[in-house]
Amino acid sequence: MNLSLGYSPCPNDSFIFYALANQKIAKNINWDIRLLDVEALNQLAKMSVLDLSKISYHAYGHFAKEYIMLSAGGALGKGVGPLIVSKDNLTDLNNKVIAIPGELTTANLLLKLSQNKNIKTIELRYDKIMPAVAAGQVDAGLIIHESRFTFANYGLKQYLDLGDWWEKETGHLLPLGGIMAKRSLGTKVLREINTALKDSIAYAYQNRQEAQPYIAKHATEMSQEVMQKHIDLYVNDYSIDLAKAGKAAVIDIFARAQSRGFIAEINEPLFLD
Repeated sequence: MNLSLGYSPCPNDSFIFYALANQKIAKNINWDIRLLDVEALNQLAKMSVLDLSKISYHAYGHFAKEYIMLSAGGALGKGVGPLIVSKDNLTDLNNKVIAIPGELTTANLLLKLSQNKNIKTIELRYDKIMPAVAAGQVDAGLIIHESRFTFANYGLKQYLDLGDWWEKETGHLLPLGGIMAKRSLGTKVLREINTALKDSIAYAYQNRQEAQPYIAKHATEMSQEVMQKHIDLYVNDYSIDLAKAGKAAVIDIFARAQSRGFIAEINEPLFLD
């Protein structure tokens, strides 16, 4: 079986997909792999190019008609949220220009849900945001991934932790991204893929040292300590299975996004049974 697969080079994705990408498991599947930033994957989803892809939950809200969300492989939990950072102390975001890592990122959806201010946004690749804020090119930056561990190195200050805001506002886990697959693959294949994802995570946990070179290869300019923090933060029990709490969080963020007109109503089942 030949399947196309997209995920990011971030340590959490490299950790999750190591065994699949290197055919340690599910050896009957030949993977055509695309390693791209999550917003690039979000944009690729518009063209329905990939059979299986890491996706921001915000983006998935736009593509649920053709894709279904698997229960394994995602990033959600507590204390995992994107941050708004600035060079100068800010009292509010009114009329401020904020660099965002992509229109379809969950980070941007959280920004819009949390604010009723007159804010302006400009899109930059996620790793370009902190330098832009530090250089005074924008008033603030919406940072994701490992940037939450390194923003102080740029002399930046935290204005708002959007994960903390979400948890206090809703009481739910924060759903950042998940793995979606084409509904047209059929239930049998989808369940096989979902099981393979769970097995891939289990293999990585059991063979951390073996997986390390693959993770480090893609995590450019990132220290071992930051790589490990990244994995520990974004790979957890909900990466193995969304469970009831994870699904409830996704349903809630979609309901809030729909009520504000940020995504259309979704009529298809969201999750693989």
